[in-house]
Amino acid sequence: MKTVESFYEQNGGTYTQVGDVLLPKLTVGEDGQQPIGKYGRMRMCYLKEHRPALYSNLFLSGTLFQHLVEIDEACEERLALLIRQMAEREGVTEQLKAADQMEWVRRMNSIRSRAEEIVLHELVYAGEGEDANS
Repeated sequence: MKTVESFYEQNGGTYTQVGDVLLPKLTVGEDGQQPIGKYGRMRMCYLKEHRPALYSNLFLSGTLFQHLVEIDEACEERLALLIRQMAEREGVTEQLKAADQMEWVRRMNSIRSRAEEIVLHELVYAGEGEDANS
């Protein structure tokens, strides 16, 4: 009798038998050495809650961790770029920092908050097909 392989087995997954039940052997790959940052963790929570099929697909294919690392790195890069561009456009300079530190801090906090909101909507909370990393 020919046995039919599951999608999991076709992609290199294996099972272990516990009593009468076969459980998939799930392990964290060697990539697990690099920590996932704030935005990667936020993306994981979003996927679990709002995109469970995509989360399961990434998890079972072994690409979830790499996806989260890529999202985190992309968010950090985009955030730095947006902050720099917004600060230049709004005239938040080192001269302002020297002249009025509290005003500079207020403006930079506002810029960072707005930039982070953009990054969250563009990368972290983007659905499947809405970003390049899905």
